[in-house]
Amino acid sequence: MEAYKKWVRRNKDYVHSLESLANGLTWLLPERFSASEIGPEAVTAILGIVTAINEHIIDTAQNQMLADPVKPNSFPYSLCISAIKDLETLVEVAAQHYYGDDKKWNFIAVTEATKVLVRLALFRNSGYKMLLHGGETPNIEKHLGFPSSQHNGGGFQKHGAHRGSNGQNPWNLEGRALCALSRFGENARMGSDPVWLHGVQHKQAIMEPPPQMIERPSLSMILSEKGVQGALFLMGEVLFITRPLIYVLLIRKYGIRSWIPWFLSLAVDTIGAGFLTQVTKSRDYHLTASEQDELKRRKLLWALYLMRDPFFSKYTRQRLQSTEKLLEPVPIIGLLTAKIVELVAGAQTRYTYMSGS
Repeated sequence: MEAYKKWVRRNKDYVHSLESLANGLTWLLPERFSASEIGPEAVTAILGIVTAINEHIIDTAQNQMLADPVKPNSFPYSLCISAIKDLETLVEVAAQHYYGDDKKWNFIAVTEATKVLVRLALFRNSGYKMLLHGGETPNIEKHLGFPSSQHNGGGFQKHGAHRGSNGQNPWNLEGRALCALSRFGENARMGSDPVWLHGVQHKQAIMEPPPQMIERPSLSMILSEKGVQGALFLMGEVLFITRPLIYVLLIRKYGIRSWIPWFLSLAVDTIGAGFLTQVTKSRDYHLTASEQDELKRRKLLWALYLMRDPFFSKYTRQRLQSTEKLLEPVPIIGLLTAKIVELVAGAQTRYTYMSGS
Protein backbone atom coordinates (compact mmCIF):
# COMPACT_ATOMS: atom_id res chain seq x y z
CA MET A 1 0.00 0.00 0.00
CA GLU A 2 2.86 2.37 0.77
CA ALA A 3 4.34 1.73 -2.68
CA TYR A 4 1.00 2.63 -4.27
CA LYS A 5 0.79 5.84 -2.19
CA LYS A 6 4.27 6.88 -3.31
CA TRP A 7 3.42 6.16 -6.95
CA VAL A 8 0.20 8.23 -6.77
CA ARG A 9 1.99 11.16 -5.14
CA ARG A 10 4.81 11.10 -7.70
CA ASN A 11 2.44 10.85 -10.68
CA LYS A 12 -0.54 12.87 -9.45
CA ASP A 13 -0.96 14.77 -12.74
CA TYR A 14 -1.00 11.52 -14.70
CA VAL A 15 -3.44 10.00 -12.21
CA HIS A 16 -5.76 13.02 -12.50
CA SER A 17 -5.74 12.75 -16.31
CA LEU A 18 -6.62 9.06 -16.23
CA GLU A 19 -9.41 9.65 -13.70
CA SER A 20 -10.92 12.47 -15.76
CA LEU A 21 -10.84 10.35 -18.92
CA ALA A 22 -12.38 7.32 -17.21
CA ASN A 23 -15.12 9.35 -15.51
CA GLY A 24 -15.95 11.07 -18.79
CA LEU A 25 -16.24 7.77 -20.64
CA THR A 26 -18.77 6.46 -18.11
CA TRP A 27 -21.36 8.87 -19.54
CA LEU A 28 -21.05 7.05 -22.87
CA LEU A 29 -21.67 3.61 -21.41
CA PRO A 30 -24.59 1.78 -23.06
CA GLU A 31 -27.92 1.46 -21.23
CA ARG A 32 -27.26 4.54 -19.13
CA PHE A 33 -30.49 6.03 -17.75
CA SER A 34 -32.36 2.87 -18.72
CA ALA A 35 -34.00 0.09 -16.74
CA SER A 36 -30.77 -1.94 -16.52
CA GLU A 37 -28.52 0.86 -15.29
CA ILE A 38 -27.08 -1.03 -12.33
CA GLY A 39 -23.99 -2.20 -14.23
CA PRO A 40 -22.90 1.21 -15.54
CA GLU A 41 -23.58 2.83 -12.17
CA ALA A 42 -21.51 0.15 -10.41
CA VAL A 43 -18.60 0.97 -12.73
CA THR A 44 -19.05 4.68 -12.07
CA ALA A 45 -19.17 4.10 -8.31
CA ILE A 46 -15.99 2.03 -8.33
CA LEU A 47 -14.16 4.66 -10.37
CA GLY A 48 -15.42 7.36 -8.04
CA ILE A 49 -14.20 5.54 -4.95
CA VAL A 50 -10.79 4.94 -6.52
CA THR A 51 -10.62 8.63 -7.41
CA ALA A 52 -11.55 9.60 -3.84
CA ILE A 53 -8.87 7.33 -2.41
CA ASN A 54 -6.23 8.79 -4.72
CA GLU A 55 -7.28 12.35 -3.84
CA HIS A 56 -7.11 11.44 -0.16
CA ILE A 57 -3.58 10.09 -0.59
CA ILE A 58 -2.45 13.27 -2.37
CA ASP A 59 -4.21 15.64 0.03
CA THR A 60 -2.86 13.83 3.07
CA ALA A 61 0.70 14.43 1.92
CA GLN A 62 0.02 18.08 1.07
CA ASN A 63 -1.84 18.87 4.29
CA GLN A 64 0.63 17.41 6.77
CA MET A 65 2.53 20.72 6.93
CA LEU A 66 -0.68 22.78 6.97
CA ALA A 67 -2.62 20.92 9.65
CA ASP A 68 -4.15 22.81 12.53
CA PRO A 69 -2.29 22.84 15.88
CA VAL A 70 -5.25 21.06 17.41
CA LYS A 71 -5.36 17.27 17.54
CA PRO A 72 -5.57 15.98 13.94
CA ASN A 73 -8.50 13.93 12.76
CA SER A 74 -7.81 10.22 13.11
CA PHE A 75 -10.89 9.29 11.07
CA PRO A 76 -10.84 10.11 7.32
CA TYR A 77 -14.15 11.96 7.26
CA SER A 78 -13.62 13.49 3.81
CA LEU A 79 -12.84 10.12 2.27
CA CYS A 80 -15.89 8.57 3.93
CA ILE A 81 -18.19 11.33 2.62
CA SER A 82 -16.77 10.99 -0.90
CA ALA A 83 -17.28 7.22 -0.85
CA ILE A 84 -20.90 7.59 0.29
CA LYS A 85 -21.58 10.11 -2.47
CA ASP A 86 -20.08 7.77 -5.05
CA LEU A 87 -22.27 4.89 -3.84
CA GLU A 88 -25.54 6.78 -3.42
CA THR A 89 -26.52 6.72 -7.11
CA LEU A 90 -25.89 2.98 -7.25
CA VAL A 91 -28.06 2.58 -4.15
CA GLU A 92 -30.84 4.62 -5.77
CA VAL A 93 -30.72 2.67 -9.04
CA ALA A 94 -30.64 -0.73 -7.32
CA ALA A 95 -33.45 0.23 -4.94
CA GLN A 96 -35.62 1.43 -7.82
CA HIS A 97 -34.92 -1.73 -9.81
CA TYR A 98 -35.74 -4.16 -7.00
CA TYR A 99 -38.27 -2.24 -4.87
CA GLY A 100 -39.91 0.31 -7.18
CA ASP A 101 -40.14 4.08 -7.41
CA ASP A 102 -41.96 4.59 -4.12
CA LYS A 103 -39.86 2.43 -1.81
CA LYS A 104 -36.55 3.62 -3.22
CA TRP A 105 -36.93 6.78 -1.14
CA ASN A 106 -36.48 4.70 2.01
CA PHE A 107 -32.98 3.73 0.87
CA ILE A 108 -32.19 7.26 -0.28
CA ALA A 109 -33.27 8.56 3.14
CA VAL A 110 -30.90 6.12 4.86
CA THR A 111 -28.05 7.28 2.61
CA GLU A 112 -28.77 10.95 3.32
CA ALA A 113 -29.05 10.26 7.06
CA THR A 114 -25.64 8.57 6.98
CA LYS A 115 -24.12 11.61 5.27
CA VAL A 116 -25.73 13.91 7.83
CA LEU A 117 -24.26 11.93 10.73
CA VAL A 118 -20.77 11.87 9.22
CA ARG A 119 -20.88 15.57 8.39
CA LEU A 120 -22.12 16.53 11.84
CA ALA A 121 -19.31 14.46 13.36
CA LEU A 122 -16.80 16.22 11.09
CA PHE A 123 -18.31 19.61 11.95
CA ARG A 124 -17.86 18.91 15.66
CA ASN A 125 -14.44 17.31 15.33
CA SER A 126 -13.07 20.21 13.26
CA GLY A 127 -13.95 22.73 15.95
CA TYR A 128 -17.16 23.84 14.21
CA LYS A 129 -15.51 25.16 11.08
CA MET A 130 -17.43 25.70 7.87
CA LEU A 131 -17.63 22.54 5.77
CA LEU A 132 -16.03 22.87 2.35
CA HIS A 133 -17.70 20.97 -0.51
CA GLY A 134 -19.91 19.19 1.99
CA GLY A 135 -16.92 18.00 3.99
CA GLU A 136 -15.05 16.45 1.07
CA THR A 137 -12.35 19.14 1.29
CA PRO A 138 -10.67 19.65 4.70
CA ASN A 139 -10.94 23.20 6.03
CA ILE A 140 -7.34 23.73 7.16
CA GLU A 141 -6.69 27.23 5.83
CA LYS A 142 -5.56 29.65 8.56
CA HIS A 143 -7.38 32.90 9.27
CA LEU A 144 -4.57 35.36 8.62
CA GLY A 145 -4.21 38.98 9.64
CA PHE A 146 -4.76 38.53 13.38
CA PRO A 147 -1.38 37.75 14.97
CA SER A 148 -2.60 38.43 18.49
CA SER A 149 -5.60 36.18 18.31
CA GLN A 150 -6.28 32.51 17.86
CA HIS A 151 -8.60 31.09 15.28
CA ASN A 152 -11.70 29.73 16.88
CA GLY A 153 -14.41 27.59 15.34
CA GLY A 154 -16.17 28.89 12.26
CA GLY A 155 -13.81 31.82 11.70
CA PHE A 156 -14.45 33.52 15.03
CA GLN A 157 -11.47 35.13 16.73
CA LYS A 158 -10.50 34.26 20.28
CA HIS A 159 -8.03 36.48 22.12
CA GLY A 160 -5.18 35.17 24.20
CA ALA A 161 -3.58 32.82 21.71
CA HIS A 162 -1.09 30.24 22.92
CA ARG A 163 2.44 31.56 23.25
CA GLY A 164 5.68 29.74 23.71
CA SER A 165 8.08 30.29 26.60
CA ASN A 166 9.90 33.01 24.61
CA GLY A 167 6.72 34.96 23.94
CA GLN A 168 6.49 33.85 20.33
CA ASN A 169 3.58 32.06 18.79
CA PRO A 170 5.00 28.57 18.02
CA TRP A 171 2.66 28.17 15.05
CA ASN A 172 3.90 31.12 12.97
CA LEU A 173 7.15 31.23 11.02
CA GLU A 174 9.07 33.20 13.62
CA GLY A 175 7.97 30.94 16.43
CA ARG A 176 8.91 27.79 14.53
CA ALA A 177 12.31 29.23 13.63
CA LEU A 178 13.07 30.21 17.23
CA CYS A 179 11.96 26.80 18.50
CA ALA A 180 14.21 25.08 15.94
CA LEU A 181 17.20 27.24 16.91
CA SER A 182 16.53 26.58 20.57
CA ARG A 183 16.43 22.82 20.03
CA PHE A 184 19.61 22.99 17.94
CA GLY A 185 21.44 24.87 20.70
CA GLU A 186 20.28 22.44 23.34
CA ASN A 187 21.42 19.46 21.28
CA ALA A 188 24.82 21.09 20.70
CA ARG A 189 25.33 21.55 24.46
CA MET A 190 24.43 17.97 25.30
CA GLY A 191 27.91 16.68 24.50
CA SER A 192 29.75 19.32 26.57
CA ASP A 193 27.51 19.58 29.65
CA PRO A 194 28.67 17.62 32.71
CA VAL A 195 26.57 14.79 34.09
CA TRP A 196 25.56 16.69 37.25
CA LEU A 197 24.15 19.53 35.10
CA HIS A 198 21.92 17.06 33.26
CA GLY A 199 20.29 16.16 36.56
CA VAL A 200 19.64 19.81 37.39
CA GLN A 201 18.16 20.44 33.95
CA HIS A 202 15.98 17.35 34.33
CA LYS A 203 14.59 18.66 37.63
CA GLN A 204 13.94 22.07 36.07
CA ALA A 205 12.13 20.40 33.18
CA ILE A 206 9.93 18.53 35.66
CA MET A 207 9.11 21.76 37.53
CA GLU A 208 8.30 23.70 34.35
CA PRO A 209 4.73 23.24 33.08
CA PRO A 210 4.39 21.52 29.71
CA PRO A 211 3.49 23.68 26.70
CA GLN A 212 -0.20 24.43 26.58
CA MET A 213 -2.03 22.76 23.73
CA ILE A 214 -4.48 24.82 21.73
CA GLU A 215 -7.98 23.86 22.78
CA ARG A 216 -10.44 22.89 20.11
CA PRO A 217 -13.51 25.17 20.35
CA SER A 218 -16.52 23.46 21.87
CA LEU A 219 -20.21 24.13 21.30
CA SER A 220 -20.65 25.77 24.70
CA MET A 221 -17.53 27.89 24.14
CA ILE A 222 -18.85 29.33 20.88
CA LEU A 223 -22.31 29.98 22.31
CA SER A 224 -20.99 31.58 25.50
CA GLU A 225 -18.35 33.76 23.84
CA LYS A 226 -20.16 34.75 20.63
CA GLY A 227 -23.77 34.62 21.74
CA VAL A 228 -26.27 35.25 18.97
CA GLN A 229 -23.65 35.38 16.21
CA GLY A 230 -22.25 32.01 17.23
CA ALA A 231 -25.73 30.50 17.41
CA LEU A 232 -26.60 31.85 13.94
CA PHE A 233 -23.43 30.38 12.45
CA LEU A 234 -24.10 26.98 14.00
CA MET A 235 -27.72 26.97 12.85
CA GLY A 236 -26.72 28.01 9.33
CA GLU A 237 -24.25 25.15 9.01
CA VAL A 238 -26.63 22.61 10.56
CA LEU A 239 -29.40 23.67 8.16
CA PHE A 240 -27.03 23.27 5.21
CA ILE A 241 -26.01 19.80 6.43
CA THR A 242 -29.53 18.54 7.17
CA ARG A 243 -31.39 20.14 4.24
CA PRO A 244 -31.02 17.11 1.86
CA LEU A 245 -32.39 14.73 4.50
CA ILE A 246 -35.34 17.04 5.17
CA TYR A 247 -36.02 17.20 1.44
CA VAL A 248 -36.01 13.41 1.03
CA LEU A 249 -38.26 12.85 4.05
CA LEU A 250 -40.74 15.36 2.62
CA ILE A 251 -40.67 13.57 -0.76
CA ARG A 252 -41.40 10.27 1.01
CA LYS A 253 -44.46 11.86 2.58
CA TYR A 254 -45.84 14.08 -0.19
CA GLY A 255 -44.35 12.62 -3.38
CA ILE A 256 -41.88 13.92 -5.95
CA ARG A 257 -44.61 15.79 -7.87
CA SER A 258 -45.67 17.87 -4.88
CA TRP A 259 -44.55 21.48 -4.51
CA ILE A 260 -44.30 21.18 -0.72
CA PRO A 261 -40.85 19.47 -0.63
CA TRP A 262 -39.56 21.83 -3.32
CA PHE A 263 -40.63 25.01 -1.52
CA LEU A 264 -39.65 23.86 1.98
CA SER A 265 -36.22 22.74 0.78
CA LEU A 266 -35.70 26.12 -0.86
CA ALA A 267 -36.85 27.81 2.36
CA VAL A 268 -34.30 25.85 4.43
CA ASP A 269 -31.54 26.81 1.99
CA THR A 270 -32.60 30.45 2.06
CA ILE A 271 -32.80 30.64 5.87
CA GLY A 272 -29.44 28.90 6.33
CA ALA A 273 -27.74 31.17 3.82
CA GLY A 274 -29.34 34.18 5.50
CA PHE A 275 -27.92 33.16 8.87
CA LEU A 276 -24.41 32.77 7.45
CA THR A 277 -24.65 36.06 5.56
CA GLN A 278 -25.68 37.85 8.75
CA VAL A 279 -22.78 36.32 10.68
CA THR A 280 -20.19 37.22 8.04
CA LYS A 281 -21.14 40.89 8.41
CA SER A 282 -20.02 40.78 12.03
CA ARG A 283 -16.61 42.11 13.06
CA ASP A 284 -15.93 38.88 14.94
CA TYR A 285 -16.08 36.75 11.80
CA HIS A 286 -13.41 36.64 9.11
CA LEU A 287 -13.76 34.36 6.11
CA THR A 288 -10.80 32.67 4.51
CA ALA A 289 -10.56 32.53 0.72
CA SER A 290 -11.75 28.92 0.76
CA GLU A 291 -14.80 29.79 2.87
CA GLN A 292 -15.68 32.69 0.58
CA ASP A 293 -15.56 30.31 -2.39
CA GLU A 294 -17.69 27.83 -0.46
CA LEU A 295 -20.45 30.39 0.13
CA LYS A 296 -20.42 31.22 -3.60
CA ARG A 297 -20.59 27.50 -4.45
CA ARG A 298 -23.59 27.00 -2.18
CA LYS A 299 -25.44 29.83 -3.89
CA LEU A 300 -24.68 28.33 -7.31
CA LEU A 301 -26.24 25.07 -6.14
CA TRP A 302 -29.57 26.85 -5.97
CA ALA A 303 -29.66 26.56 -9.77
CA LEU A 304 -30.42 22.85 -9.28
CA TYR A 305 -33.92 23.80 -8.15
CA LEU A 306 -34.63 24.44 -11.84
CA MET A 307 -33.84 20.76 -12.46
CA ARG A 308 -35.97 19.30 -9.67
CA ASP A 309 -39.55 18.22 -10.00
CA PRO A 310 -42.16 19.59 -10.18
CA PHE A 311 -40.42 22.71 -11.51
CA PHE A 312 -38.55 20.73 -14.17
CA SER A 313 -41.62 18.93 -15.48
CA LYS A 314 -43.67 22.09 -15.64
CA TYR A 315 -41.18 24.67 -16.92
CA THR A 316 -37.57 23.56 -17.57
CA ARG A 317 -38.38 20.56 -19.76
CA GLN A 318 -40.42 22.72 -22.14
CA ARG A 319 -37.55 25.18 -22.51
CA LEU A 320 -35.11 22.40 -23.28
CA GLN A 321 -37.39 20.81 -25.86
CA SER A 322 -38.04 24.12 -27.61
CA THR A 323 -34.29 24.80 -27.74
CA GLU A 324 -33.67 21.34 -29.20
CA LYS A 325 -36.27 21.87 -31.94
CA LEU A 326 -34.86 25.30 -32.72
CA LEU A 327 -31.30 24.01 -33.21
CA GLU A 328 -32.23 20.67 -34.80
CA PRO A 329 -31.78 21.85 -38.43
CA VAL A 330 -28.27 23.17 -37.71
CA PRO A 331 -25.61 20.59 -38.66
CA ILE A 332 -23.48 19.18 -35.82
CA ILE A 333 -24.83 21.76 -33.36
CA GLY A 334 -28.29 20.25 -33.60
CA LEU A 335 -26.88 16.76 -32.99
CA LEU A 336 -24.86 17.92 -29.99
CA THR A 337 -27.85 19.78 -28.57
CA ALA A 338 -30.03 16.69 -28.85
CA LYS A 339 -27.40 14.61 -27.04
CA ILE A 340 -27.03 17.20 -24.28
CA VAL A 341 -30.79 17.43 -23.79
CA GLU A 342 -30.98 13.64 -23.64
CA LEU A 343 -28.25 13.48 -20.98
CA VAL A 344 -29.80 16.30 -18.94
CA ALA A 345 -33.26 14.77 -19.07
CA GLY A 346 -31.85 11.38 -18.09
CA ALA A 347 -29.77 12.78 -15.25
CA GLN A 348 -32.78 14.67 -13.94
CA THR A 349 -34.58 11.41 -13.26
CA ARG A 350 -31.96 10.56 -10.62
CA TYR A 351 -32.36 12.30 -7.30
CA THR A 352 -28.66 11.94 -6.47
CA TYR A 353 -27.56 13.81 -9.60
CA MET A 354 -29.69 16.86 -8.73
CA SER A 355 -29.62 16.73 -4.93
CA GLY A 356 -26.69 19.11 -4.48
CA SER A 357 -25.72 17.22 -1.34
